[in-house]
Amino acid sequence: MKRIKINIALLVISIVMISSCKKDYLNRPPLTGITTDNFYKSGSDLRLATATLYAQPWAGWNNFPLLGIGDIMSGNMIQPYNADLVQFTSFSITPQNGNLAQSWQSFYDIVAHCNINLKAINTKMPDSVAVKSKTGAIGEIRFIRATSYFYLAQLWGAVPIIEDNDKLIANPLVPRHKLEDVYKFIINDLRYAVTNLPKTDQPGRVTTWSAQGLLAKVYLTRAGLNQKGTRNQSDLDSAAYYAGNVCNTSGLTLLPSYYNLFRTQFNDNPESLFAFQWAPGVGYAQGNSIQAQFAPSGSLVTGGGGWGGAIGPTIDLANLYTPQDSVRRKATFMLTGDKYPELNVAGGGYTATGVNVKKHIVGTAADNNSPTMDLWSSVEHNAVLRLADVYLIYAEALLGNNATTSNGQALQYFNEVRTRAGVDKVTSLTPDIIRNERRIELAFEGQYWFDLVRLSYYDLPGAVSILHKQITPTTNQNNSMPRTQFSYDPVTRIKTPLPNGLIMTEPTAATFILPIPANDQTADPKLLEPPVSYYK
Repeated sequence: MKRIKINIALLVISIVMISSCKKDYLNRPPLTGITTDNFYKSGSDLRLATATLYAQPWAGWNNFPLLGIGDIMSGNMIQPYNADLVQFTSFSITPQNGNLAQSWQSFYDIVAHCNINLKAINTKMPDSVAVKSKTGAIGEIRFIRATSYFYLAQLWGAVPIIEDNDKLIANPLVPRHKLEDVYKFIINDLRYAVTNLPKTDQPGRVTTWSAQGLLAKVYLTRAGLNQKGTRNQSDLDSAAYYAGNVCNTSGLTLLPSYYNLFRTQFNDNPESLFAFQWAPGVGYAQGNSIQAQFAPSGSLVTGGGGWGGAIGPTIDLANLYTPQDSVRRKATFMLTGDKYPELNVAGGGYTATGVNVKKHIVGTAADNNSPTMDLWSSVEHNAVLRLADVYLIYAEALLGNNATTSNGQALQYFNEVRTRAGVDKVTSLTPDIIRNERRIELAFEGQYWFDLVRLSYYDLPGAVSILHKQITPTTNQNNSMPRTQFSYDPVTRIKTPLPNGLIMTEPTAATFILPIPANDQTADPKLLEPPVSYYK
């Protein structure tokens, strides 16, 4: 399948961006910008410039934090040995957490890259370049900047909005902005993207359907902001409108096989609305290293490695999978005796010897016909937003503030997700049914924590209660409750808890707002002050 060719070395400006990295939260590119004078001269230059935004700047988030926050902190996954990830497991996150700093840095790196490109396009692009090419490129950039800010908003709440890197250079002490303003900024970027992105493009590039799907998710999330018990109906209606457009008018359909969604031969399939476009052989910290960190065995990864032998699903997640839901289960996590013929093909396939992560484990360079793929550069284009996600967003938006619904459209798209998985249809929907379906469908894709954050906006006790219920009720002498991993017999389905010594900090309202990284608190004391308005 044709893919976006992303090679940062092809684009001089990207080298400047990367070489300008500092330890503070926003890369501050040098003022001497010879690249912006020598680049941005044609539509093909625009395509190269925007292509770089799909991969390397996201590497810091994609490495550990994507699953560490999205799945470990939410209670989908257990990881008992990495100190930073253990903090996510036990809700004892400190400002010194390395994954916390890495995430913050990564998101603001992306913002910086986007701002550089936007300014260059608006000031350096000659009139000979077609307006449609220019506005389309800006739409891509604003989509990606909105995605970064959406992560920031959900993880840290009020954060600085940066549109002009030069202003930051002149005044590096910036305040946080009110959360409602951050959401307004995200929505403005996405509405531009909806209008200016094409309906179809090269596989891997975002389209108007990508923007409408993400915008629906943003509206669905914002609907609960500052609400008590119910969500804002206008935002719910907007979420249903944009998700409905994707469901009913895009012409896109689910990939027939759930299992194939996570095989590299199906990268950038029509269900993928936005995916990171990783390239092989790009070096440490430049590519997709999820497989290296989470694979259970060195035989599954080119160059050895594979440090995920102690990482697996929690009991709480595993119990959601019925025997009928075997396709999604096997694609998500391994049980002892599971056979995976597409892994270690040269050795006759791979047979699991324990309970481990499967999703994102794609095998060796030979398995993927990618000679330059190495330990740190999986060629999986892992999706950030896919069509099944939007189907479930649509169902949730149509359910709205109701306790239950039998709405025909909600049931149609909800049941398409279940039918593809080989499980029975349902005849009515409730918030819990939708949330559990999302949890299973999107497990180990870094999504579930953000579903809980969305719930916490309008039903904080409910979100806290979900976290409490996930914790295995085993007490120690201090009456604290550890989470446990387990061994799981696929025939008898007997669970055996394995003590890991992880002592839980009781989840509270504060659990849903991450601390600002320590270095950034020191570098910019304004980050500790009350947030201010961005829009006057």
